[in-house]
Amino acid sequence: MDNDWFFDDVSDEPPGDAGLRALQPVGRRPPLPGYLRALGRRRHFIWLDARTRAFSANGGYLLGNVWLVLSPLLEGFTYYLVFGLLLETSRGIDNYIGYLLVGVFMFHYTSRCMTGGANALIVGRNMIRAFSFPRAALPLSVVLRELVGMGPVVLTMLAMILAIPPHVDVTWRWLLFPAVFALQTLFNLGLALVMARTAHHLPDIRKVMGFATRLWLYGSAVMFSFDAHVENPELLLLLEANPMFIVLDITRDLLLYGTTPAAASWLTLTAWAACSLTIGLVFFWRAEERYGRG
Repeated sequence: MDNDWFFDDVSDEPPGDAGLRALQPVGRRPPLPGYLRALGRRRHFIWLDARTRAFSANGGYLLGNVWLVLSPLLEGFTYYLVFGLLLETSRGIDNYIGYLLVGVFMFHYTSRCMTGGANALIVGRNMIRAFSFPRAALPLSVVLRELVGMGPVVLTMLAMILAIPPHVDVTWRWLLFPAVFALQTLFNLGLALVMARTAHHLPDIRKVMGFATRLWLYGSAVMFSFDAHVENPELLLLLEANPMFIVLDITRDLLLYGTTPAAASWLTLTAWAACSLTIGLVFFWRAEERYGRG
């Protein structure tokens, strides 16, 4: 048989007269349902790869995986010195340290997924050329890796907002935090898929991602409140529609202020997560045949 053909594992039929109908050219994009099934069959490998890489990325440093927590913590301390003490943007914000911790730690999760997604196909180029598998496994592994790495980060964040004055009270609303974290993760996955294809076709975008990330950070109320600095109601409405602002706003309400977020906030974030994942998956899948070429 011609070496340009392979038996597509989307079908469970064995090779034979009926099974030959499942033969497809190598690299041809399968239908989306079959693509998702093939991706699902590799879930154990994807999860194992993500879990292994999550705790081995910092193996070359003396402090090792402590940097998972230390990196966003130092970043938050820098923002506290500049914005909290020097620029005094903390005025009018209840529990500013907790406000800043939530902002930096949660935004750090999304920014790392976006950056990792942009690099996923480039780093995995040799694997793409050597093996046949759904290419979405690479950005998916990146997001799962960041999800695993967020475990100790979230625990540290919760411990710090409990330990650092003014002390917060643990309420039943803390039980809702996994829901907003799950929606953020789905949004991150869609974003990683979009960035993976975009960076594959336009590698230069990785050079401007740092600037875009900082602009997004300032537009998400990570270290200051919009209420004290934005007077234009139309601009304020636009800024508050930002998905990362919604993630941070809901998280702060749940963990810091003991208030129940508005239903509109939950619905908007759910819509962002669903749209991001759907658009990202379709956008990535449509270029499946082109990954690894050149």
